[in-house]
Amino acid sequence: MHDYTKKELIIFDLDGTLAPSKSAVDEAMVKLLASLILKKKIAVISGGGFPQFETQILNRLPVDMQPLTNLFLLPTSGTRLYVWRGTWHQQYAEDIPEIDRKDIIEKLELAISIAGIDRPEKTYGALIEDRGSQITFSALGQAAPLALKEAWDPKREKRQQIAEILSSKIPRFDVRIGGSTSIDITMKGVNKAYGIRKLEDTLRISLEHMLFIGDALFHGGNDFPAKSTGIDCIQVTGPEETKKIIAQML
Repeated sequence: MHDYTKKELIIFDLDGTLAPSKSAVDEAMVKLLASLILKKKIAVISGGGFPQFETQILNRLPVDMQPLTNLFLLPTSGTRLYVWRGTWHQQYAEDIPEIDRKDIIEKLELAISIAGIDRPEKTYGALIEDRGSQITFSALGQAAPLALKEAWDPKREKRQQIAEILSSKIPRFDVRIGGSTSIDITMKGVNKAYGIRKLEDTLRISLEHMLFIGDALFHGGNDFPAKSTGIDCIQVTGPEETKKIIAQML
């Protein structure tokens, strides 16, 4: 077992790492994060938008939790960074131009049709979301029950087919499979690795003093770009394993 207690910045994926997909962190995780944030800087990077971070993490934290200046949020796959300055301040946003976002959505709808993916009878929110710096396809909607999400494309074959078709139609953008049912589209090269390097510049912490923890570090997984930075990474099977790692660091 490596000793990661000397790492200055711990970077977490969210869905499947800190909490089940689109679910709030549980009480045990809140307590562990609250303890860790007193000792180290923490960053959370995920494909969800900032409102999702509020639902899954921020609204669960104690109202007197300090220091929030040690917490950094990178929604939409690292295309944005939020820092605490008495309130949450957007440090940067790599937005996709509006004309390109409209074109991406059209091409995405076409790719879904070509792949022969039928629209579900019941949806749980929008299937395609324009998040400014990221376009996200969620096959059942963001709010779909976890069991339904996990059953929809367990081998990633449906999304892989859509992603391959879409990539050929929008080569200037990155197309990545994320979560249980989602596909994320961002500016070329703007991904979790990009977010990590922006943290390096913003916090003046070298990569060797960072640790990334995620559940999808395998090739093609949405955490895989983190590996390209060269920082130490830990693959976890879910929130329970993440809790054990945090406890060891404490």
